[in-house]
Amino acid sequence: MNFTRLAALAATTVLFAACSGTMPGAAPAPAKTEGGVLVGANGMTLYTFDRDPVGGGKSVCNGPCAANWPPLAAGADAKTGGDWSVITRDDGSRQWAYKGAPLYYWVKDQKPGDKTGDGFNNVWHSAKP
Repeated sequence: MNFTRLAALAATTVLFAACSGTMPGAAPAPAKTEGGVLVGANGMTLYTFDRDPVGGGKSVCNGPCAANWPPLAAGADAKTGGDWSVITRDDGSRQWAYKGAPLYYWVKDQKPGDKTGDGFNNVWHSAKP
């Protein structure tokens, strides 16, 4: 393969990857956007909590709170990048954060697309991209 063809192939690959939102070697995001909100791999809505210090690297939703609002868990091998980061919770587990805001599920959402936690107690909100 000559240099011109190789350069064209490389440029096409990068352009395709950029358009698809995935660069070669990039870790997949822990969530995706559906219906204008972030959802986990299971399709369930993700939420943010107003009392969490955004960018503070901490969740204040622990114990009974976390039983109702389970954190979006991050594995030990989670790769951060872009708007995605990982925080360490009080119990030592790891949780995904988007733009510095820790992310949670809501136990009362029953199926993908449910957003029953949005506006709960005026402190819980559907996570927006």
